[in-house]
Amino acid sequence: MLEVYIDAASAGNPGPSGIGIFIKGEGHHEQISEFIGSSNNHIAEFTALIRGLEEAKKLGTSLVSVRSDSKIVVASMEKEYVKNEEFKPLLAQALQLAASFDLFFIKWVPSDQNKAADALARAAILKGK
Repeated sequence: MLEVYIDAASAGNPGPSGIGIFIKGEGHHEQISEFIGSSNNHIAEFTALIRGLEEAKKLGTSLVSVRSDSKIVVASMEKEYVKNEEFKPLLAQALQLAASFDLFFIKWVPSDQNKAADALARAAILKGK
């Protein structure tokens, strides 16, 4: 099983934003740090989830466990629903990707358990400036 830790950071809301993805398991140890331009934090968090799932798919796994400190992302994935119209296409894309795995889990974790992804997201903002 791959463990996919995701996080996003925004310097302002909206503002310059970055995503961080840390993937471990099945012999993999991947770190992704990407600047995504100007965004608000929630959109950046959904973007991190989508990118994390895309990367897991590229690695050819069938079992994925995502860890995020974003309560809105985790709750939206668990309920398969989000109220905000702006987030609906992102949720739909994430759900479609999640459905492509034999087993998919998502779990909320406190920020102190998501430090690697957080550092990657913050570094992405610096790279983009």
